[in-house]
Amino acid sequence: MNTVFIAGHARLPSGMAAKSIYETLTITAEIDKKYGVIITASCTLATEHGRDYIHQLLRGHSLQDGIEQPVQALKQHYLGKAGNALVSALKDLYKQYEMRER
Repeated sequence: MNTVFIAGHARLPSGMAAKSIYETLTITAEIDKKYGVIITASCTLATEHGRDYIHQLLRGHSLQDGIEQPVQALKQHYLGKAGNALVSALKDLYKQYEMRER
């Protein structure tokens, strides 16, 4: 296989629909091994629409270029309660990616 599967986790804020199902928010991504490009991404937001939106935001970003660009995309385009948790989960995912690269 030419890809790896990586997950990042963060605590959900109280008052979210997903909090009744999960204690943490998880972002998972299938990433191209050679170029670090996010091929597909998913998360544990409660709605399919939200999960698909996060996929659209993250797809195509190369983690070889760092995490700042996808973090900014999340901050600029996702305005829901889980915004900070999504950013934290993405940063955790990136940390897992960097550990794989060593």
